[in-house]
Amino acid sequence: MTKKYILLVEDNPDDVMLTLRALEQGHVINNVIVAEDGAKALDFLFGKGEFEGRDTADRPGLILLDLKLPKVGGFEVLDAIKKDPLFKRVPVVILTSSRQEEDVVRGYDLGANSYIRKPVNFDTFVETVKQIGMYWLLTNEAPEAS
Repeated sequence: MTKKYILLVEDNPDDVMLTLRALEQGHVINNVIVAEDGAKALDFLFGKGEFEGRDTADRPGLILLDLKLPKVGGFEVLDAIKKDPLFKRVPVVILTSSRQEEDVVRGYDLGANSYIRKPVNFDTFVETVKQIGMYWLLTNEAPEAS
């Protein structure tokens, strides 16, 4: 893929739908790949399981990561991404409902680029996701892939 895409790692179908709608309303028209659990996200990124043979040099422009995930938790996904030389510079935004201060600290300690609590209000959620997409994919200057 030559166009930047977003990897959305989210197990809640309602939050997936809301996130996709918010990106669309914000005219962030990038492709979005959804992984419903941490194991699927890692398989996708590292070309394993059902994604065997995928070109892993084709990296997302942004990863939106929930923390409370089935199979493999969000912190483990984040740790694997940030320890890998191919993926460590991909921006990871934790987008979660967790209000735990220790989760914020752990996320940043593991290399998250941003930690955002999901707003309860729909309009606020839409605006937040629009801003995330606009900033990380359009405004932010990322290093060239190496």
